[in-house]
Amino acid sequence: MDATPVFHPGEARRATRGGALLSGPIVRRALLDACAKLDPRHLVRNPVIFVTEVVAILVTVLAFRAAGMGQPWTFQAGIALWLWLTVLFATFAEAVAEGRGRAQAESLRRARTETQAKLLLRTDDRTLWQPRAATELRVGDLVLVEAGDLIPSDGEVVEGIASVNEAAVTGESAPVIRESGGDRSAVTGGTMVVSDWIVVRITAAPGSTFLDRMISLVEGASRQKTPNEIALDILLAGMTIIFLIAVASLVGLASWNGQPPSVAVLAALLVTLIPTTIGGLLSAIGIAGMDRLVRFNVLATSGRAVEAAGDVDVLLLDKTGTITLGNRQAAGFIPVPGVTEREVAEAAVLSSLADETPEGRSILAFARDRHGVDTPALPEGAKVIPFTAQTRISGLDLPQGSYRKGAVDALLRNLGGEAPPALREAADRIARAGGTPLAVARNGQILGAIELKDIVKTGMRARFDALRRMGIRTVMVTGDNRLTAAAIAAEAGVDDFIAEATPEDKLAYIRKAQAEGRLVAMAGDGTNDAPALAQADVGLAMQTGTQAAREAGNMVDLDSDPTKLIEVVEIGKQLLITRGALTTFSIANDVAKYFAILPAIFVASYPELGALNVMALASPESAILSAVIFNALIIVALVPLALRGVRYVPVGAAALLRRNLLIYGLGGVAAPFIGIKIIDVILVVLGIA
Repeated sequence: MDATPVFHPGEARRATRGGALLSGPIVRRALLDACAKLDPRHLVRNPVIFVTEVVAILVTVLAFRAAGMGQPWTFQAGIALWLWLTVLFATFAEAVAEGRGRAQAESLRRARTETQAKLLLRTDDRTLWQPRAATELRVGDLVLVEAGDLIPSDGEVVEGIASVNEAAVTGESAPVIRESGGDRSAVTGGTMVVSDWIVVRITAAPGSTFLDRMISLVEGASRQKTPNEIALDILLAGMTIIFLIAVASLVGLASWNGQPPSVAVLAALLVTLIPTTIGGLLSAIGIAGMDRLVRFNVLATSGRAVEAAGDVDVLLLDKTGTITLGNRQAAGFIPVPGVTEREVAEAAVLSSLADETPEGRSILAFARDRHGVDTPALPEGAKVIPFTAQTRISGLDLPQGSYRKGAVDALLRNLGGEAPPALREAADRIARAGGTPLAVARNGQILGAIELKDIVKTGMRARFDALRRMGIRTVMVTGDNRLTAAAIAAEAGVDDFIAEATPEDKLAYIRKAQAEGRLVAMAGDGTNDAPALAQADVGLAMQTGTQAAREAGNMVDLDSDPTKLIEVVEIGKQLLITRGALTTFSIANDVAKYFAILPAIFVASYPELGALNVMALASPESAILSAVIFNALIIVALVPLALRGVRYVPVGAAALLRRNLLIYGLGGVAAPFIGIKIIDVILVVLGIA
C-alpha cells in the first residue's frame, strides 16, 4: 500500500479548523444527496424534521402567495428560510455519513486498480514480461512477483519460493514462506514479497478476489443508532406530536383580531414550540466533540461516532500493530550449557550486521541495550550470507570465523548436526510463549537461541485495566494461532481473544454483539480490519495502518495507540452529558414558551384569562413575533455551550439528573419568560408590534 504522510498535532488542528476533514468530492456529493433526501418518503423516518419540512413547504407557499398579492410576506419568508436550512443541515449530515461509506469502498478499489503486475509472456523465461494492471488479469495468467512487489491478485505459486509479508491483509506479524506445491502455495492479492521471487498463477476471476470481498463487506456495513439517539428520537417525536395537536386545537379556540389565527401564524407557533432548539444544536455538539478529539491527536469523521463512544461497552483490538508493535523484536538470548549469554549476544550481533530487516536491527539494539555489545562496522572483505526463503539463514564470514543465525531446523540442517537438548528445550519454550526461536552458531557450533516476539506496547495492561473500570470489555482479534494469541492476550491483559480470525469472523462477532444490544468499538490497522472497522459503532484506525483501514474507520489515531479509546470514551460521555443538559433545557424551554405566549393569544377570545398573561405581552402579534425571535436567538446563544461542552464528571445517573434539572431545567423554564418579555418591550418601543 502507498504510505500516507503522518500528521503532526498542529497540522491536525489546522486541518480541523479548516474543514479539511471532509474532502471536496465528498462535500460536493453530499450537497447533491442532501437535496435528494428532501423527499418526504425519506424524511418521514425522522418525525421532527419531517414535520419541519411540511411546515416549511406550507410557509414558503404562503410567502410567495402573499408577495404575489402585494401583502406583507417577509415574516413568512424568514420562517420558511430558517426551516429549510434546518432540514438541509440534517439531510447533509446524513449524506456525508453515506459519502464516507462510499469513500471506504473506493479506497479498497484503488488498492486493487493501482497495483501493477508483471505478466509473463513465456512460461519458460521469467525475464520476458510486460506490465499489466491487476484488474486486467484473468484466471490462468502467470505473473512474476519479485522482492518488494505486491502480489497483484489471489493465486497459487507454481515456481520459486519467497518470504511474503501478509500482515496488512491477514493480521499475521511474521512473514510466511510461500512455495510451489503442497499447502503453502496459496497467495493473496495485496500482500508483499519481501525476499526472493515467485511465479504466481492467477486463480481468482475479476470481482471475486480477497480485495473484492473486502469491498463488498465494507459497502454492506451499517451503523446502528445508539440507545441515546433512539431515546431522543422517541422523545422529540412525542414532543412534536403533542405540540402539533396543541397548535391545531387553537384554530377553534383562539382569536386573532377577531378571526381564527391564520395558517402562517399557526405554522410559526408550531415552529416555535416543537423541539427545534435541541435539533439545531445536535450537530454543534458533535462538531465540538470532534474538535476536542484533536487535542488527543485523534481525527474523527463524524460527531455521531464520538457520541457513540460514550456508550461503548465492547472493544475489539487487532493484535499486530495495535496491541503489539507489529514487528518481531529480540527479547532474549538463551545460551546452551558451557556458553555464556554474552557470547550468544556477540555472535548474534556479528551474524546480524548485514541484516536490514526489523528483526535483525532489533537484535543489534537488544544486544547493545541489555548486554553492552557495541555494533561494529561491517569489516572490509567480510562475506555476507543474505537471508533467503530457501535457506532461512543469514550470517557473516570473517577471517576469524563464521557466524550464522536462522530458523532452528534450517540451521541444524545446514550444519549437519544434532540439536543440543538445551536448544530444543529453549526453542519449545519460546514457541509455547508465542515467540519465534532462532538458533545462533559460531564456526559451526551451536551457541544458543535468540527469542523473537511480538512486543506488547508499553502501558497496555494498565490501560486495559482502566478500560475495564469504565465497564468496557476488551477482546483481542488476530490471525495468529491460539498459542501465540493466548500468550499475547495474557501479557497485554485483555479480557478475551479470538485466534485465527478471518475478516468474516470479526464482522460476525461485531454483528452478534450489536444484536445483543451492545455498542462495539473496533481498533485496527490492516486491510483485513476494514470491514470490522466499518461495521463497528466506533472504528478507531491506527495512522500507521493501511489506507483501507484508515478509510473504513470513523476515527484515526495519529499516535497509533489503541488504548486512546479511554480519552475517546471520556469525550463521548461528555458529549452525552452535554446533549442531555441541552435536551433538558430545550424541553423546559419549549414548555415555558407554550405557557408564556398562549395567554396573550387566548386573551382576545377569553378576556378573563388575561390574568394568566403574567408578562403583560402587548398583543397576540407581539407575542408570536417575540417567541419566533426568541426561538432563533436562544439557539445562537446556546451554541457556545454546545461547542465548549458540559464538563464530564464521573457521577451516578441520579446525581447527573438532579444537576441537569436544577441548572438546565430551571434555566430552560426561566429563559423564555425573561427573553420574550424583553423582546416584546423592544418591539413595542420600535413600533414593530
